[in-house]
Amino acid sequence: MSDAQERGWAELAPRFLLTVERDAAATSVRPGSVVDPAEVFGRTAPLIVEIGSGQGHAIVHAASAHPERDHVAVEVFRAGLARTMLDADRAGLENLRLVEANAPEVLEHLLPAGSVDEIWVFFPDPWHKTKHNKRRLIAPAFVPLAARALREGGVLRLATDWEEYALQMREVFADAAEFAPAFDGEWAPRFDGRVMTAFERKGLAKGREIRDLAYRRRERA
Repeated sequence: MSDAQERGWAELAPRFLLTVERDAAATSVRPGSVVDPAEVFGRTAPLIVEIGSGQGHAIVHAASAHPERDHVAVEVFRAGLARTMLDADRAGLENLRLVEANAPEVLEHLLPAGSVDEIWVFFPDPWHKTKHNKRRLIAPAFVPLAARALREGGVLRLATDWEEYALQMREVFADAAEFAPAFDGEWAPRFDGRVMTAFERKGLAKGREIRDLAYRRRERA
């Protein structure tokens, strides 16, 4: 981290960073260590969770634009979390918290079942080499975790600039009984709540097409 990020982490982590009980790994979540969003934010409000929030541009923009909603950013890279805290502090945000942990464990253990209104996964690592494809987040094992955390009618929003990964995402959710497409046609329209980031501009500059997908959590059986 830069010196500014180091200072920001030291000063702002107590305010923005959720305390997570760990299992074996440094970014793990101990099973059974559930947080109560109403207690965390001091109110009951719609909850948006961004997985892989990077430097926080999208989630800080969303939290600033929608003070009536609560937001959680999940990321494992501390420099990105520090940058997010600095921007959130400058914006005077009270409706944003950060989690330094592995996303699947956050969905499985940290968030109460049915507590999330929307999950965002924007531009996850494509792990584009064939031998690394198995590391991708959006795979069949992700489906029950997202389904557990989302309320009935909640929405999962995905975006990627990697065509082959977009096709995999669509294939995974075509087989997911817990979800129904929240769009018509091949792809969802660009989510207007997603601010244009430097990462997205870079993909466009390289000639990559940005593809969005959105899926609604079906009623529980």
